Amino acid sequence: MVMETTDRVIDGVRCAVFDSEPGGRAEAVVFVHGNPGPMDDWEVLAPAASAFARAIAMDLPGYGRADHPRDFDYTVPGYARYLGALLDRLGVRRAHLVLHDFGGGFGLWWGLHNPERFASVTLINTGALKGYRWHYLAKIWQTPILGELFQLTTTASMFRSALNRDNPKPMPDAFVERVMRYADWGHRRAVLALYRATRDPERYFGSLQPKLRELDRPACVVWGAEDKYLPARFAHQQLETFPRAEIHVLPGLGHWPFVDDPDAVQRIVIPFLQRQVSQ
Repeated sequence: MVMETTDRVIDGVRCAVFDSEPGGRAEAVVFVHGNPGPMDDWEVLAPAASAFARAIAMDLPGYGRADHPRDFDYTVPGYARYLGALLDRLGVRRAHLVLHDFGGGFGLWWGLHNPERFASVTLINTGALKGYRWHYLAKIWQTPILGELFQLTTTASMFRSALNRDNPKPMPDAFVERVMRYADWGHRRAVLALYRATRDPERYFGSLQPKLRELDRPACVVWGAEDKYLPARFAHQQLETFPRAEIHVLPGLGHWPFVDDPDAVQRIVIPFLQRQVSQ
């Protein structure tokens, strides 16, 4: 399903937003993508959530239809601030976060600094990653010159081959095409900036654990068992951060379980969200 979007400008940087109830309820399910995005990752879950809640998704700066500016703050706190300003603009006062990949850092950082608005969290192959070490692609992006050369020379066929090598199921052509459609140099530069700003994952992912545990928010953890980038051993580790979390490790699925088997992920996530909204 193609999600209809409108543009919003936050601090001079335009982003694209899917909002099922513009100007509607102050409680919303908020979907935050990771790398490489864009918001189309949520083309199944966001419309499904809109059947019972206000559902919001966005292309964050550097990704998808959003601006890809050179001078944006491409850090976890920078994205968290932008997300917060966007939610302010949309009038969201109570957020049920659905996060994937780097979106985990963005959303959890925002939630930690806005506990009165942070209602629940759904973590899809992401979370408070204590003891995490970067995967091989991240190390390439973090290396000066090598990262630039890699970004300059990556074609759609190379991107597809890399994904299919690392994923238990072939990635659909539509997934590759929607990422590459927006992969201009601004996007590729943003990826380099973000990964180089987070060379120490413990600072932005692992260190969140103690304070988030104090909040004890309802959580649903969904993880593809064959994830080569964020190993599934981190799924059960989320209980150290969210003691009441329900954990679902899905065999045969990879880093994008909502692409590998959208129905399986929807059967878990949507009932969890239905139990949380307006509670």
